[in-house]
Amino acid sequence: MRSFDIVSPEAIAEGRATDAYFDRTVEALDHAGHNPHVVAEVTADQFPTGEFEALAGVKDAAHLLEGLPVDAYALREGHLFDGGPVCRIEGPYRDFAVYETALLGFLSHASAAATSALRAKRAAPDSQVLSFGTRHVHPAIAAMIERSALIGGMDGISNVAGGDVIDREAGGTMPHALMISFGKGNQEDAWRAFDEAVAPEVPRIALCDTYSDETDEAVRAAETIPDLDGVRIDTTGSRRGNFRHILREVRWELDARGHEDVAVFASGGITPETIRELRDVADGFGVGSYVSNADPVDFALDIVEVAGEPAAKRGKLSGTKQVYRTDDGGHHIGLADREGPDDGEPLLEPLLDDGEIVREFDIDAAADRALEDAERVGLGAQ
Repeated sequence: MRSFDIVSPEAIAEGRATDAYFDRTVEALDHAGHNPHVVAEVTADQFPTGEFEALAGVKDAAHLLEGLPVDAYALREGHLFDGGPVCRIEGPYRDFAVYETALLGFLSHASAAATSALRAKRAAPDSQVLSFGTRHVHPAIAAMIERSALIGGMDGISNVAGGDVIDREAGGTMPHALMISFGKGNQEDAWRAFDEAVAPEVPRIALCDTYSDETDEAVRAAETIPDLDGVRIDTTGSRRGNFRHILREVRWELDARGHEDVAVFASGGITPETIRELRDVADGFGVGSYVSNADPVDFALDIVEVAGEPAAKRGKLSGTKQVYRTDDGGHHIGLADREGPDDGEPLLEPLLDDGEIVREFDIDAAADRALEDAERVGLGAQ
């Protein structure tokens, strides 16, 4: 029996994936017979900073709190936020204290990946942008990375098991290992074997940078595989030189030989900046570590009300809050019992009612929400 260093879903659900001091907190409260009714909010920044991020991980957060005697409110997945709470929990503190660590973890990394995916997609909204990054992270979180990438608007994923979890089919064609397995000078054999072996619905995308000049391999692939859909250029950085010029040359040589329908895809170290630089010479992009290794959002959970009275640690804002999106894309924060902006849309909506989940989680709807919200607030508009 193989053993991996993975915390089990059962341990997470039991509250064992917690920082030890929360166990001590529960012990102290239990000893004192004290279990105050509190309002706690998950917040990254108290006030708007001008840097919007996309929320993801709410589905896992909801299932974490399911069955507890709490009410919860949250932004919908895909909504962009800039300061103020993204989630609020109301209930007896002792009953949910040990879940804080896992709750923040569910939201932090997923929101970071979704935000980076959204920035990448916004850099080339008319191009195909795919998630290639799960090789850079612990395999236990592959499904979270792929789900977050899709929430951010990416067009496809690559991890098979991750796709199984989120009920999405993974895509992909060939790695350099396949090319090298056939040996130098035998690229045609590799491309032909791929074409003959894989299912018809798999796009015929040939990797064309393994041994010789990219233009040479691209033309040879187009002449080898009938109805070739595209070529992928993944040139190593140390050999890349002017990547834009390489892609322009590949496109030129394919067109010159009547292969105008063969698309050109770029991968390897792709970021929104490189996408903007290359989007007029490439038809699609594979984005890896920019999404999967995004720095987690620094969320914190803070008690802001105890027994109906405002309360907070120094440096935090007390009182139950609401956040609003206005027609001009503004993000506003106010006390929940006060009037919001005249044209403000309240974003914190019911998530759990006495421990029962009252929301559905649809990846496509979240992706639409993220792209629409990005347009509204101007995220990645260049």
